Amino acid sequence: MFRPLTDQILVSPQISLADVEQAKALGVTMILNNRPDDEEPGQVNGAAIEAAAREAGIGYAAVPVAHGGFAPWQLDGMAAAIAQAGEGKLLAYCRSGTRSTLLWALTRARAGDRPDSIADQAAAAGYDVTPVRQIMDALAAG
Repeated sequence: MFRPLTDQILVSPQISLADVEQAKALGVTMILNNRPDDEEPGQVNGAAIEAAAREAGIGYAAVPVAHGGFAPWQLDGMAAAIAQAGEGKLLAYCRSGTRSTLLWALTRARAGDRPDSIADQAAAAGYDVTPVRQIMDALAAG
């Protein structure tokens, strides 16, 4: 269920409360929720995931990404969550893991990582960054 983008970054579809303990066992120190609450009936609310994360000693942040696209503040939020994970792992989730992956890809391109390498890492985890590739290239070019 948790797909590694790097040794320290995992992405996932919507997680459950039980998944928080599994994440902790894998070394996750920070959970990033990229899913707006009430996007779909029956999804676990971010506040419930946050409470479970805090109970497990895991940091939590919410940077919701709607289907309308990405904004600089969202890239800032992803970068901050990566930094907050420290030596541990970050688990980012949304409905399918795609928005979390695309947000990570844009954040890493903005930080100067090569778009081809980012695309390869995402593809190895089963995700396609084509929808944001032009933006990644522009961000990487500065």
